[in-house]
Amino acid sequence: MSLINKSSKASAVLIAMTLLMSCQSSNPTEAVLSAAAIEGSDQCHLCGMVISGFEGPKGELISKGDNEVQKFCSTRDLFGFYLQPENQHRAIKIYVHDMSVTPWASPDDEHFIDAQSAYFVWGANRFGAMGETLGSFSKQVDAQAFADEYGGQILRFDEITLEMLTAANSMDMGMPMHSDVNSPMVSGMSVEQPSMTH
Repeated sequence: MSLINKSSKASAVLIAMTLLMSCQSSNPTEAVLSAAAIEGSDQCHLCGMVISGFEGPKGELISKGDNEVQKFCSTRDLFGFYLQPENQHRAIKIYVHDMSVTPWASPDDEHFIDAQSAYFVWGANRFGAMGETLGSFSKQVDAQAFADEYGGQILRFDEITLEMLTAANSMDMGMPMHSDVNSPMVSGMSVEQPSMTH
């Protein structure tokens, strides 16, 4: 093989490698910008419960610098995590199930939508993991039909607050929520609280 032939092949390989490397993202998070299927053993990023054991819409969040999708057992837990000030600036993509097209009892992971463009129903008498949750819909008309049938008010993404979620913690069927660690109720049973006096 001649020197020119070897040089041409080496140049072609070098060019091909350069093109491949330039097509790859320098930021690993960019490769993970879509929702992922919720597997049977996936646990909620906020509370650690197995996600598939609950009805209602679920959520997913992708943060700057993370290579994995953070999954949540309910839209309520998703917002409970996202609305923490230290998490808001890191979130680059947020997904929720579109309950316009998937059943409440077992949402289909083929129907995740961008949470920031969704319509939410808060205060309905349909529940998700451990109590009240936010029904999520791609269309306002579907959110309104859900609210007409099950109650609640329609909210947009930016109208959901941590205060709203926290206030509901004490009202959910007497069960403590993930952030309600000082509640005297555990699994619906009264528990003696230790005395704080010395």
